[in-house]
Amino acid sequence: MLLSPDEAKRITDQLLSRSRAQHCTVKLEGSAGTNLRFARGSATTNGSGSTLYVYIQSRFGRRWGGATVSSLDERDLDETQRHSEEIARAAPENPGATPPLGPQTYEQGAGYDAETAAVRTARLATAAKPVIDEAGSRALDVAGFAVARQSFDAFATSAGLFVHERHTGAEFTVTARNKAGTWSGWAGVSETRFGRLDTSRLGQRAIDKAAHTTTPVRLEPGKYTIILEPSAVSDLVGSLLGSMNAQPADEGRSFFSRKGGGNRIGEKLFQDNVTIFSDPNDPNTPERTFGEEGVPHRRTVWIANGVVQNLFSPRFWARRQGREPIPRPRSFIMAGGTASIDDMIRDVKRGVLVTRFWYIRMLDPQKLVLTGLTRDGNFLIEDGRIVAPALNFRFNESPAAVLGNILAMGPSERTRGGEQEGTTASVPPLLVKDFNFSSASDAI
Repeated sequence: MLLSPDEAKRITDQLLSRSRAQHCTVKLEGSAGTNLRFARGSATTNGSGSTLYVYIQSRFGRRWGGATVSSLDERDLDETQRHSEEIARAAPENPGATPPLGPQTYEQGAGYDAETAAVRTARLATAAKPVIDEAGSRALDVAGFAVARQSFDAFATSAGLFVHERHTGAEFTVTARNKAGTWSGWAGVSETRFGRLDTSRLGQRAIDKAAHTTTPVRLEPGKYTIILEPSAVSDLVGSLLGSMNAQPADEGRSFFSRKGGGNRIGEKLFQDNVTIFSDPNDPNTPERTFGEEGVPHRRTVWIANGVVQNLFSPRFWARRQGREPIPRPRSFIMAGGTASIDDMIRDVKRGVLVTRFWYIRMLDPQKLVLTGLTRDGNFLIEDGRIVAPALNFRFNESPAAVLGNILAMGPSERTRGGEQEGTTASVPPLLVKDFNFSSASDAI
């Protein structure tokens, strides 16, 4: 369900006015979308859905309590508000409690597109048709998912803050597989604007990967020169940004902790060509206009020319450290270079091209070591050309090491990672040395 600013404000004003707590905050989230799945030459399902959540948080001194309901019925809202107050009264004191924010100034933002909000099933089917046709002409199986959605967030406090923001999003993903079931390929992207989706190009990429008829080779684990396509890069960089939290860094529990105390802001930890930022007004990959507790998102440079510039910090920790709060990023852009993937392949004596990652988990937060699997399109490169599909690997590697071992970088582009749900990202493909594949996997 979608609410206009006026509708959202009427509801939040009503809830705030009847609150019995010392402080109260109300968060509204709603969405509506249309989706289409296709497989084996035709559409298989299509549907539409909507969601609405109302989260009420009550505060008595340092005691907080919250409750959520997916209804706007007066009795449901009243019961949820009373429940949040009961929880707050019974809760232990929260040492990180801070008073709610008052009115703030927000960026205009670039995350909404009226054309995307108007997309319905027929347009999704039109977008999928060339992919289905191409797979049929090449005797490959193809499956995919297309979605267009719109959503809103609203946040209000008893201190006088109210903010409302609309967003749109569109996704298209394709998995292709040969008839023998011995090899697969994948391509996908998440966009703010449906009109930017080039579904024919995405389908072609997945189909070309799956069309290899050479028997997949099994490679020994070890360190390889690899080409990471943008989806794989987005998962690694997203994990890195998720670790850029000021509190664990200041407390000595993070890769971004400085030996002897403090954090590593100002240190050069990555190569000169690594610059990562977030910006609500970026036309291609816009950040949200506000984060937790209504803190405004501003253009924030996280890493510039390899040097750490900022760590995100919630209000209570920023206040304790005498800093300005910085919300955790939900979108990010990594500046790119000029090399194409074909250029990178030509420069590789022996290595592996990786399409994407899957099932990534943290092994060691202080060393920032991740583990995960490659999926849907590994290829062995020898003497500047792809010679065969390669069975998948498990990796144990640090995104910090990856960003210190870059040999070449392509243009930045919107993509979709396997693990960064709810995040929009624009990143380049990377040619990287000494990437650690820890064991083999028989999956395709």
